[in-house]
Amino acid sequence: MIDEWAPEPFFEQLANVLRSKINSGEWPPGHKLPSETTLQQTYGVARGTVRAALDVLREEGLVVTFVGRGTFVSPK
Repeated sequence: MIDEWAPEPFFEQLANVLRSKINSGEWPPGHKLPSETTLQQTYGVARGTVRAALDVLREEGLVVTFVGRGTFVSPK
């Protein structure tokens, strides 16, 4: 979960949460991630925070986003 008192920015905390779901296999390759709105509501963060977290995961090659289809866990 997101710790509002932690020194780490919210987007990094969220990226860590999502990364752990991917690395643990809870979200396997090809799994569609929840929508930005769902992530926003689930973790109590702003849409910009969700987008920044997803940007981090895209840069790491963990997820890929298709316009109009959503964000998916990258194939290994």
